[in-house]
Amino acid sequence: MEKPVVLFSKSNYKGREVLLVNFPSNPKLHGYLNKFNGIIWSQSLGSFYLPFSKEITNVLFQYLRVENYYIDYSALTTKKSSNVNTGETKKVYPGHRIAESVKFRIDYFKKWMRQKRYSENTVRTYEGMLLIFFRFHFPKTENEITEKDVMTFNTDYILANGFSYTYQNQAINAIKLFYHQQGKTHLLPENLERPKKTKKLPEVLSVEEIQSIIQNTMNLKHKTLISLLYSCGLRIGEALQLKVKNIDNKRRFMHIKSAKGSKDRYVPIPIRMIDLLNKYMAHYTPNDFVFEGQNGGKYSAVSARQILQRSLLLSGIERSITLHTLRHSHATHLLENGTDIRYIQELLGHNSPKTTMIYTHVSTTSLDKIKNPFDEFEI
Repeated sequence: MEKPVVLFSKSNYKGREVLLVNFPSNPKLHGYLNKFNGIIWSQSLGSFYLPFSKEITNVLFQYLRVENYYIDYSALTTKKSSNVNTGETKKVYPGHRIAESVKFRIDYFKKWMRQKRYSENTVRTYEGMLLIFFRFHFPKTENEITEKDVMTFNTDYILANGFSYTYQNQAINAIKLFYHQQGKTHLLPENLERPKKTKKLPEVLSVEEIQSIIQNTMNLKHKTLISLLYSCGLRIGEALQLKVKNIDNKRRFMHIKSAKGSKDRYVPIPIRMIDLLNKYMAHYTPNDFVFEGQNGGKYSAVSARQILQRSLLLSGIERSITLHTLRHSHATHLLENGTDIRYIQELLGHNSPKTTMIYTHVSTTSLDKIKNPFDEFEI
C-alpha cells in the first residue's frame, strides 16, 4: 500500500501561528506523529498542529522522511522569487501518483548511489526531489521526459513558488545525476534559470548563550551530545557516526571517519569534554556508536534536533538556531581566541580555506579594534 502524502500548511489557531499537518486517514501515520514531541491532535481542526517555526518544521520534516513519507510543503512558500519575473506563470503542483517504471528506476538509482558511497542524507534528499519531479509530470515515465519538461518543472514549480537557491540546486542536481546514471545527460539544458546565490553569514551564538544551552540540557546523554558538537565543532552526522573505538582518551583525540567528502580527520578533545564523555560512557555503556538509540544502532538526528529546540526554549533564546550553529560558534570562538585560520580549517575538515574564511566576517575581535570617530564626539 502506497504511503499517504503529508500536507504542511500554516494557520492562526487560538491566537497564534501554527503548523497544520494533514493527510488521508492512516492509523500507522497517526500513531507515528503522536510520538513527535509537542504535536497535538485537534478534533475541531481535523488535523495535527504545533507552534509554527522554521526549525520545528524542519525537524518534523526530517522525522517523517525517516519513514519515507512524502511531504508537500508548497503551501508554506508563497513568496515570489525576487530574481525571477514569473509574469503570468501559473503555478502547477505535483500530484500524488507516480508511474510504476519510475518507482523501479528510483529504487535502482538509490542502490547505485549507495554503491558509490553517497551519504544516506544525500540519497534521501535526491529520492525526495525525484519523487516530486515525476509526480509533477505524471503519467510520464522516465523515458518520456524531455528537456522541455525539466524547464517547465524549474519555471512552474520551483521558481513560481519562490523556493530557495539550495532547494533548486538540489532538485536540478538530483535530476541530472539520475539521468547521468542512465546515460541520458542531454536532458539537462544549459540555460536553466537559477537565482543568484545569496551571501548569508552564519548565525553565531555567544559563549554565554552556549553555556546556557548546555546548562539547560539536563539529560546526561543529551548534554554530552550538545557539548561534543560545540567543543569539537562536529557536524551532527559526524557525531552520530562516531564510534567508541574512535576515541583515544590518552591522547585526547577522536578519529572522524568518512566525513563530508569522504575525508578522515583527527580532532582534539578538550579535557573537560573527555571528563564528560567518560562520565557518560560509564553510565550508558554504549557498545558500538558513542550515541545509540534505545534499541541500539545510531542515535537519531531528529531526536538531536528536538533536544536542541527544548534547550533553546529553556534558555529563552528565540533566534533561528540549528545544530550546525554550534559548529559555526565553535569556529568563530576559536578565531576570536587567536587560533590561526589554517588550524581551524583543518579542525573543521574544510577542503578550501575560502570556506573557513567566512568566520572572519562574523568574528568581533578585529571589528572591536576599529576606532570609530563618533566616540570622540561631544554629545
